[in-house]
Amino acid sequence: MPDMDTETTRTEPAVDEEASLFSTMDLLLFSVIVGFVVYWFMSRKKPEPIPEFKKLDTPLSKDAQRYGMKGMVADPEEYSMGELSRLSEIKNSLAIFCMATYGEGDPTDNAQDFYDWLQENDDEDLSGLNYTVFGLGNKTYEHYNAMGKYVDKRLGELGATRIYDLGMGDDDGNLEEDFVSWREQFWPAVCEHFGVEASGDESSIRQYELKEHTDINMNKVYTGEIGRLKSFEVQKPPFDSKNPFLAPVTVNRKLNKAGERHLMHLELDITGSKIRYESGDHVAVFPTNDSALVNKLGQILGVDLDVVISLNNLDEESNKKHPFPCPTTYRTALTHYLDITHPPRTNVLYELAQYASDPKDQENMRKMASSSPEGKALYQSWVLDASRNILAILEDMPSLRPPVDHLCELLPRLQARYYSIASSSKVHPNSIHICAVVVEYKTKTGRTNKGVATNWLKNKLVTDNGHKSTVPMYIRKSQFRLPFKSTNPVIMVGPGTGIAPFMGFIQERGWLKQQGKEVGETVLFFGCRHKNEDYIYQEELEGAEKNGVLTQLNVAFSRDQDHKVYVQHLLTKNKEHVWKLIHTDNAHIYICGDARNMAKDVQTAFYEIAEEVGGMTRTQAVDYVKKLMTKGRYSQDVWS
Repeated sequence: MPDMDTETTRTEPAVDEEASLFSTMDLLLFSVIVGFVVYWFMSRKKPEPIPEFKKLDTPLSKDAQRYGMKGMVADPEEYSMGELSRLSEIKNSLAIFCMATYGEGDPTDNAQDFYDWLQENDDEDLSGLNYTVFGLGNKTYEHYNAMGKYVDKRLGELGATRIYDLGMGDDDGNLEEDFVSWREQFWPAVCEHFGVEASGDESSIRQYELKEHTDINMNKVYTGEIGRLKSFEVQKPPFDSKNPFLAPVTVNRKLNKAGERHLMHLELDITGSKIRYESGDHVAVFPTNDSALVNKLGQILGVDLDVVISLNNLDEESNKKHPFPCPTTYRTALTHYLDITHPPRTNVLYELAQYASDPKDQENMRKMASSSPEGKALYQSWVLDASRNILAILEDMPSLRPPVDHLCELLPRLQARYYSIASSSKVHPNSIHICAVVVEYKTKTGRTNKGVATNWLKNKLVTDNGHKSTVPMYIRKSQFRLPFKSTNPVIMVGPGTGIAPFMGFIQERGWLKQQGKEVGETVLFFGCRHKNEDYIYQEELEGAEKNGVLTQLNVAFSRDQDHKVYVQHLLTKNKEHVWKLIHTDNAHIYICGDARNMAKDVQTAFYEIAEEVGGMTRTQAVDYVKKLMTKGRYSQDVWS
């Protein structure tokens, strides 16, 4: 799998509250965070303790201040959704649900309990709850914005009042632009419903204040830990996103024989960690930024990166005390905690504009952050199309020199990257295998951009100056599972690094055969560019075919002949056998790889097989495949 982001949270300055429009109990409360279902409740008349909530970390928080409102955020994992109805106890309250969709229309991990609660509680009365929903999805996926659509519909069914229409962001296009457009229509609807007006104050006010530590015990300073201080020195299970395990790298080898790309196979040792995984799960790794980029940022901003600092929240009531673990150094923050490689969002450009000494630069930065067609086009061409990260922007805009502490406040957190596990725990209980391609490309400005995680993994040598290289990791469970009955045939389609989960599937089917179990047909459709360059895992695959674990190995070498040959072409070439496996033998189909093109083309190939061999119309074929999906017999692990 290539570098992938699942969630991106942004940090934005908060504005001091003004008493103007509402009393303490007449707050318009709204809350939002990507992938989180958000709610808030409080009443001084109640004896129950009032939960502490994080200050809102999105552009909406700044908007709210202009309307005399206060925004709070809660992670549904940490609170009981059964309390959601209590929002109606507060006059003029509003909840904004921003829902990311994961996998095949599934909720993100932290929203799973809330999703279950919505499904199971038909008798819940949410009348009095005002809400709106913004969904985050990707149109290249089959179940586009499924969670946003479901939550919007379900809340209405339970009696809640929709204040504004469902918004849907498309990450395959420009998700931020979708959000900005929705937000512009959202606020007038809120104002009309609650009878409020904007104060007009758009000044930039910081959310965090800087404290430099000149005399501090370095044992109290974070050096890259995600959660608990010194958690990388003293490891304690259970291991998860807040407490990753440092897995030693035992194998790191190049898979392709030739060609310009670098495809690699890594093995991580999880001995003694009590970590369990199943074939089809994902491994999450926490990468670090390239030290050369970090050093350049320090140089261009003229700062000592090794100064120990804390960024402390100005709102003492907030339970989010810092934007990242503090105290720490600027070097650690820029290396471990902050995303410095993705193009900055428009809200970051808006906040940084004040530090440009050239009025023209200020104007352009504010224009790019606006919703005007000219501004959107400028942001698209100058930032997104040119793949300018924050360093490139600073290099190409010499008048822009923001304080490093404000930059650190504004940059989003560096996220974990997810890879389909390329091994079976039945065969490798103490080892997790990763298959990935190193991301590196030239930008329109002539710079070389490198994928954060894949280049970091590439450099994870088994021994580095006598020390074992380690990778902070945890497991994310998946629905991408082999059939419960081993006698069911499986059809696996995975070109390139999309073969990763199928290496685990093949290992597991082989293990089942060794245990004397009856195993159904195991058919693989794999694709690569050239047989003599990037036919990865060739020995393993041909060995599995030879010993009968793989009953059929089909490989498409797309560029070894005049015309391109892809996996979908091999599917239609084997249409009679494929149709028999699906329609007669109850085969399960698995697709892994590119969502934008390959997954769609493969799905079309299955439609055509249903038409040509099954005698169906296109409408019937589409319905047939959808039913396979509903029954869990057509699964996808795809990315774009």
